[in-house]
Amino acid sequence: MESKPISRRSFLGKSSIAAPAAFTIVKPHLVRGAGKEKLKAGLIGCGGRGTQAVADMLAGNENVELVAMADVFEDQLERSLRRLREGRIRYPRYVGAEVIRDGKPHRLTEEEVRANVVNNIKVDPEHRFVGQDAYKRLIASDIDIVMLATPPGYRPLHFEAAVEAKKHVFCEKPFGTDPVGVRRFMAAARKSEELGLTVVTGAQRHFQRPYQETVEKIKEGKIGDIVATYAYWIGGPVLKVKARDPKWSDYEFQHRNWYSFVWICGDQIVEQHIHNIDVCNWVMGMHPVKARAVGGAAWRPRTEIYGNIYDHIATEFEYPNGVKMTSICRQYPRHPGIFRRVAEEVVGTKGRSNCRDMGSQGNDPYMQEHIALIDSIRGDGPYVNMAMVIAESTMTCIMGRESAYSGKEITWNDIMMSQLDLMPKDLSPNAKIPVPPLPVPGKYKFI
Repeated sequence: MESKPISRRSFLGKSSIAAPAAFTIVKPHLVRGAGKEKLKAGLIGCGGRGTQAVADMLAGNENVELVAMADVFEDQLERSLRRLREGRIRYPRYVGAEVIRDGKPHRLTEEEVRANVVNNIKVDPEHRFVGQDAYKRLIASDIDIVMLATPPGYRPLHFEAAVEAKKHVFCEKPFGTDPVGVRRFMAAARKSEELGLTVVTGAQRHFQRPYQETVEKIKEGKIGDIVATYAYWIGGPVLKVKARDPKWSDYEFQHRNWYSFVWICGDQIVEQHIHNIDVCNWVMGMHPVKARAVGGAAWRPRTEIYGNIYDHIATEFEYPNGVKMTSICRQYPRHPGIFRRVAEEVVGTKGRSNCRDMGSQGNDPYMQEHIALIDSIRGDGPYVNMAMVIAESTMTCIMGRESAYSGKEITWNDIMMSQLDLMPKDLSPNAKIPVPPLPVPGKYKFI
C-alpha cells in the first residue's frame, strides 16, 4: 500500500460558507427526491458530543427530524433523549447566533431554536437501539442521515457500514485511532465519493467564516509564500476520569472512561489536536510526509483510571515542499497562571496570519456545518464530501503520535504501510481487555 504524497492544490477552489475550500464540487444526489420533505436522522453514540451534534443540526435546520438513537449503554441513550426533549442544550449559545442561509446572514430567535429542536425529536421506543449491534439496527432503519459520535476507535467500522447502506453521514473527528482503521475508513471514503454521498465532519473550522476567508486569502498569496506553520492545543483535560465501579467489566470501564485509552481515543494529538493540525494541512493543501516527535506523561498518575495516553506531545512535521509545521499539544489540569493556547499560525514571506484574522466575523460553525450537510443532500447548495480530507489529517496525527511513542522519525509511507491495529479482538461485554503500558521510546515497537 505504498502511498505517494498527494497535493490537493489542484482542486482547492474558492471557498464559501456552504462549501469549504477543501472540497470538490459535483452535482449531489437528492434523498428520495424529497424536495422540502423532512429528512430523517439517526444518532450513533449518545454521549455529550453526540447530543450536542443533534442540537446543532436541528437548531440550524427546520426540515430535519431525529428519529433513531443507538448506544451501547441504555442509560446514556435515555439521558441524551431527555436532554433533547427538555431543551437542555445550551440555548444561550444558539439564540442570537448567526448562520448563513441561502448566502445571507440569519440570526436565530429563541422561538425558532426551540421549535426546531424540541419539536423535531421523534424517537419512538422501537427506534432506541442498545448494545454492540445497535449501530447495525439503526443504519438498517428508515433514515437518511447517520450521525457518528461514538469514541473514535469505532469510526472506521461505523462509517463503512453507513456507506454500504448508502446513507449520508455526519461524522465526528477523528476518523480512527490506528493506521489499519484509518485505511479502512479511506476505502469507504472513496466509495462514498463514487456513490455521491454527502459526508460532513466535526472539523468545524472549515465552516467558520473568518477561517474560510482568511485561508482563501493566504492561498491567494496575501502573506507571500508559506515558510512555516504552527499548531497549538495547550489546554486542560477534555473529560473527567471516572472511578471504576466494582460491577463494571473491562469493557464497560474502558468505554465509560474512553479518553484514557489509546485504542478507543487515539491520544490527545489524534482526538483533539487534529483541529489545529487539520487547519495547517488545509492551508498547505497537502499532508506532511515526515514526523519527528517527543512526548510523555508529566502529571497523569500511573493508575488504572488514567490509562495509557500521554499528556503532552510536541511534533515537527515536514511537508513535501520542505515547509515544517511545529505542533504542540498538552493537557494539564487548570492551575492559576498556567499557560493555555488553542490556535494556529502561518508565516509567509510577506507576513503572518492566525488563519482567521483576514476574514469577516460571525456565523456559528457548529450549526453551519449541518446547514451545509442538509443543503448538500437536498441539492440546495454545493456537494460536500469531507471524508478523505479529514482522513488524511487523522493519519497525520497518528504519524505524530507514533513518532512520539517510538522515538523514531515516521514517514507517510511508514504510517500507510503500518500494520498497527489497536482494536481489541474480543469486545464481548465481559471480555478482559488488557491495557498496554505507557509507551516508552526505545522500548515501544512501531509496526
